[in-house]
Amino acid sequence: MPKVLVIYDSVTGNTKEMAHEVAEGVKETGIEVVIKHVDDAKPEDLLNFDGIIVGSPAYCGTLTWKLKKFFDDSVSVAWGKVKGKIGAAFATSGGLGGGNEATLYSILTILLNYGYLVFGLPDYSAPGVTAHYGAVSVGAPKEAERKSARLLGRQMGEYLKRFNI
Repeated sequence: MPKVLVIYDSVTGNTKEMAHEVAEGVKETGIEVVIKHVDDAKPEDLLNFDGIIVGSPAYCGTLTWKLKKFFDDSVSVAWGKVKGKIGAAFATSGGLGGGNEATLYSILTILLNYGYLVFGLPDYSAPGVTAHYGAVSVGAPKEAERKSARLLGRQMGEYLKRFNI
């Protein structure tokens, strides 16, 4: 049975809320999911899960230093060994123009470099809300943003089933 790791960093609690919504979406597909704050994650975790969904608050248009350090420290353990696993991203920011898309790009770039197959959500998750590069929230997650996060998680579960990973 496939397993998904939702790994996140959160300062204000907004990214943590989104992480739990993402996990709910995964659970809706019947796939096992584990949520870990980056402080509790180990490089070996990347080897033990079939899918990974990474969430970060936007910090100057990129992921937090803790998440960057986690992936830097994981190179010797997981580089090239996760090729073909599935990855996705979500981000939160304090306001419009807060850097969510740039943060998503930075996460997706890391995942691509590791060898993950990555995806976003081209469909509308709510009126006027798309998540082309991953789910986002501006400030505390509202229902439309929560719905987008759950959709991201559901899509991960559906892809894992479709590709028999």
